[in-house]
Amino acid sequence: MILGIETSCDETAAAVIKNGKEILSNVVASQIESHKRFGGVVPELASRHHVEQITIVIEEALREAGVPLTELDGIAVTEGPGLVGALLVGVNAAKALAFAHNIPLIPVHHIAGHIYANRLIAELKFPLLALVVSGGHTELVYMEKHGSFQVIGETLDDAAGEAYDKVARTLKLPYPGGPHIDRLAQEGNPVIDLPRAWLEEGSYDFSFSGLKSAVINTLHNAEQRGETIAREDLAASFQASVVEVLTQKTLRAAKEFQVHQVLLAGGVAANHGLRTALQEAFCILPEVELVIPPLKLCTDNAAMIAAAGTVLFEQGKRGKMDLNAYPGLDIESF
Repeated sequence: MILGIETSCDETAAAVIKNGKEILSNVVASQIESHKRFGGVVPELASRHHVEQITIVIEEALREAGVPLTELDGIAVTEGPGLVGALLVGVNAAKALAFAHNIPLIPVHHIAGHIYANRLIAELKFPLLALVVSGGHTELVYMEKHGSFQVIGETLDDAAGEAYDKVARTLKLPYPGGPHIDRLAQEGNPVIDLPRAWLEEGSYDFSFSGLKSAVINTLHNAEQRGETIAREDLAASFQASVVEVLTQKTLRAAKEFQVHQVLLAGGVAANHGLRTALQEAFCILPEVELVIPPLKLCTDNAAMIAAAGTVLFEQGKRGKMDLNAYPGLDIESF
């Protein structure tokens, strides 16, 4: 029985997971309304909200699960990566509970949590490949076994989610921009020619900065000519470019590494266009199981942290009372 705590960005979350797979509770307090007027997450504001919410959220998770602290086998908490002030709130809450009740402490990598969110709906089959797509990360991670992470491709500049938010601001869409771009794209047609950054031959790395700039230039050039571009067509064209690169590189890597399973992970995993494209692409590889988590497990939550924490707990990994927050924590060295 593992209590998970997640405060890496702008969601204060706590969850209780049984045997690494059964969700007994999964409570998330979102801060979107507070950050919306600033057009993005304000780190200091996020930290203050975490301080206000953390005790309430943990108590609610335990109450909803019907599990007292005395029955917990461990407390898993995100130690990084993320916003340092936000991470510290969760880390210190977890350390306080672990110390006061003599419960093992389990530090968890945030991206490992996103990957293990898939274990809450399907058993992992190794070797596997995880496509991690979020606001701060776009990575292809190869796993030979539990707890083994090899990054075979990553973004060289903007992450996909970051590009979505920047394009959304250009189109004057509300924060967070990703879901708005996704909805708008479903109303339009990808008729605008935008670049695909394939990079050098054989590379599994990603780059979305040039695409973002191309969208901005397309809009500015049209305005200078007194022309109007349909926002839904521009959104559809932008999304088509992002999705094609993500899908094709994932498909190629799945073939090369001969994996049994491909997992989609991260906040952008909620994107309808990406989910649909991956399902269509992997029809040609019936021997590879494609696992896509439900929407509630795509965005930041604590169930995923507890799921990853369960595996670490079983491997005998423990944190000490000097555990700190590591905003730049590398998953390969985790």
